[in-house]
Amino acid sequence: QVQLVESGGGSVQAGGSLRLSCAASDFTSGSGYMAWFRQAPGKEREGVAAISLRSGSTYYTDSVKGRFTISRDNAKNTIFLQMNSLKPEDTAMYYCAAHSRYGLEVLTPPAYRSWGQGTQVTVSS
Repeated sequence: QVQLVESGGGSVQAGGSLRLSCAASDFTSGSGYMAWFRQAPGKEREGVAAISLRSGSTYYTDSVKGRFTISRDNAKNTIFLQMNSLKPEDTAMYYCAAHSRYGLEVLTPPAYRSWGQGTQVTVSS
């Protein structure tokens, strides 16, 4: 069981930036993925970005491509989400996910076995 702690959320104006961090107790699989999801009120949890801990390959939902960057520091057991050019539509609770399951889509919730508590991101116009 991996413990995940998110940080870096907050309230910003449209066009601003935030950097989210997710510190994991352990990267339980060197070949697995970690990801960021978000959920706004009344909406389903949405996969935002995922990263292979092995290769560093990244995956993004279309709405954040070119604006968000996911990265990892394996030595620190930490992943990050740099969010630039934020829009009000990005407002959501952001969750870190880890311990991926083989063969599942990496931007879908069933692909992960461990979840953080979430950090709120609010973008005002």
